[in-house]
Amino acid sequence: MKRRGPLVCRWCGEEFLATPGPGRPKQYCRASHRQRAYEARRLGESRQLLPDEVIVSRRAWDALRDALYRLESAAEDVAIDLETGAPTKTDYVNALAHLSEAVRQLQDVSVEPVALGST
Repeated sequence: MKRRGPLVCRWCGEEFLATPGPGRPKQYCRASHRQRAYEARRLGESRQLLPDEVIVSRRAWDALRDALYRLESAAEDVAIDLETGAPTKTDYVNALAHLSEAVRQLQDVSVEPVALGST
């Protein structure tokens, strides 16, 4: 029997362990995610979405866009700060902390689709 490693949920993107046994490998980490994906596909079909199209809420889109903007701004700030003069170890530590905070804020953003194009 072929042993399966961790799988990635097609809804949330999180890794989960495959359960041993016969049948097709699971595509979702939990039944509620399978149900959400089904509902999103049906809504996508009713709106005639293409396979690569997704509908997300305005709130989720705004949160993602804002977090990406903060990360982009932090990267620009760090580049400017480290280009001037001879950066010290403290400058690098501060730059990394600034970038890490922007990345953490992006990690906190969760975007779940409302509708999915058919795949």
